[in-house]
Amino acid sequence: MAFTVDPEFIQAVGKFSALISSVEPIPPGDALTRRKVGERVLRAVFDTHSMPNDILMENIFIRTSDESSLLLRWYHKKDSNPGSAIVYIHGGGLIFNNVEIYDKPVSKFVSDSGVPFLSVDYRKAPEHPYPTPVKDCYAALIWLVEHAESMGIDPARIAIMGDSAGGGLAAAIAIKCRDNGGPALAKQILNYPMLDDRTTSSNPILEPFVIWSPDDNLTAWQAYLGSAAGTKSVSPYAAAAHLKDASGLPPAYIDVGELDIFRDEDIRYAQLLADAGVSTELHVHPGVIHSWELFAPEIAVSQRAHRDRIRAIQSI
Repeated sequence: MAFTVDPEFIQAVGKFSALISSVEPIPPGDALTRRKVGERVLRAVFDTHSMPNDILMENIFIRTSDESSLLLRWYHKKDSNPGSAIVYIHGGGLIFNNVEIYDKPVSKFVSDSGVPFLSVDYRKAPEHPYPTPVKDCYAALIWLVEHAESMGIDPARIAIMGDSAGGGLAAAIAIKCRDNGGPALAKQILNYPMLDDRTTSSNPILEPFVIWSPDDNLTAWQAYLGSAAGTKSVSPYAAAAHLKDASGLPPAYIDVGELDIFRDEDIRYAQLLADAGVSTELHVHPGVIHSWELFAPEIAVSQRAHRDRIRAIQSI
């Protein structure tokens, strides 16, 4: 039986029909137009989300290894002191979005879990290709570990989390921490992570459903990796799917929609982790596309995914 879209999702996403139909095809290779359109669409989507009223935010600026200023945003629930924390890396195909655009979904995680998040405004390709985004995210993690005690955080209870491109960066940071002898991460939470620069050809079965297409993926990876994209020379710090040995990595939570071009690479990565003895929880959600829950947080499959993510966050 052929794939079908979750009927609740179809109904819920109807409110964005005018927005979606306004998006014209973008030629492969045009990363900057994808940035402009992607941020416009996501801002409109998040305008429909509510903002929790129990979250405090603080902007923190740190200096990077190249003496640039990097924004970190600390989200904390009022009167909550769990002792654990998450370093969060937002999505956007490595080429767009920022911390401010993600204020509402990050605040929702913090409000529902009670666990504080440090969100990273990492620099994006093509202006800042690999390894700059990895270095920025790693610098944020190091900063949190070094300041954990003063912020009421147990450094042994810090996890890394991200969605889409942010999930790919989170996976890369987990590998980097293992290979560098720390910091030791309590968990990696990867929501439909972008892991493999070789996912650039159309799948006829998925093609009618995709919101992030193989052309989008090719454009993003080329902006990030240049001529190395798709070759055997790519480091797992750049694209985690190139990892050969997953032993010693932190426990993982991974989820993805079955109508997402990242589905197969995410399943393979979960298998790689499990084969290496890494405790791994994998969810493949039927009938939904990439980033589906951002468009339809109220439907049953989105609610299930959110509860599972909150449980993973609270397990740290």
